Amino acid sequence: MRTVNMKKYGKVAVLMGGASGEREISLKSGAAVLKALLNSGVDAHGVDVDKNIFSFLQTNNFDRVFIALHGCGGEDGAMQGGLEMLGLPYTGSDIMSSSICMNKLMTKKLWMTAGVQSPKFMSVDKAVDFQQVKAVLGAPFVIKPSLEGSSLGIHKVNNEQEFKSAINDAQKYQGALMAEQWVNGNEYTVAVLNGVALPVIKLETPHEFYDFEAKYQANDTQYILPCGLGEIEENALKAEALNAFNATSATGWGRVDVMVDADSQRWFLEVNTVPGMTDHSLVPMAAASAGIKFEQLVLNILDTTFN
Repeated sequence: MRTVNMKKYGKVAVLMGGASGEREISLKSGAAVLKALLNSGVDAHGVDVDKNIFSFLQTNNFDRVFIALHGCGGEDGAMQGGLEMLGLPYTGSDIMSSSICMNKLMTKKLWMTAGVQSPKFMSVDKAVDFQQVKAVLGAPFVIKPSLEGSSLGIHKVNNEQEFKSAINDAQKYQGALMAEQWVNGNEYTVAVLNGVALPVIKLETPHEFYDFEAKYQANDTQYILPCGLGEIEENALKAEALNAFNATSATGWGRVDVMVDADSQRWFLEVNTVPGMTDHSLVPMAAASAGIKFEQLVLNILDTTFN
């Protein structure tokens, strides 16, 4: 009976890999999703995305798509646009909201109009010097590329020398560069699934911040769940995170990252519309805390293709 129920999904392509800086993480996410779908009896097929992806999907008669592509080409609306042209239902946010959330500058500009509290920021390039940024944001501050995920190209900057080094490295990645106010405090993340904010996770790392190594390589990163906030405070954080998510018109599933300073002020950083699904990933962790096993989580996300 379980196998019969799974037939409603038809033939499912799990898109992974691609050519972004997050390729290796995407391959791990995709492999985990594929395994979960196969274990559930879904006719699922892993697809390492290349330039022929749309003709491949059309030729092989897929019925729907689970997007496990991180970064440019997967989260920025490009894949979503191609799938809509083919008439293939897909998981997660649509073209517009994917594009907005992938672009950190656009997300923050939209949040400003929606009243979502986010750290101060400014666009930067090699023509801007350390003192100009410091005058606006104070020091330290953060340099980051606007179109990358997994904390790629992000640097904390304290002085002129670090500023130059950060600019040179960040320019290797996708998108215009931005500088952002540094917030001292605790970092939290809130997973969203079908309009519901899942239990909050507190992130603790001996690194300066929750960078690429802390996310995927380090063994000393701590994921605090329950997060340690009181019930009222956690519920308020979940409600604000859901509001930040909805303000971008994101749908289906995702993750909102936020800092909370010593005065309990919440500072929202970004929305991830295709979060990681690896053994280090936060959405599966939050779902498990809510009583949702990994295979059910994957099916719940795939169910968003019927919306």
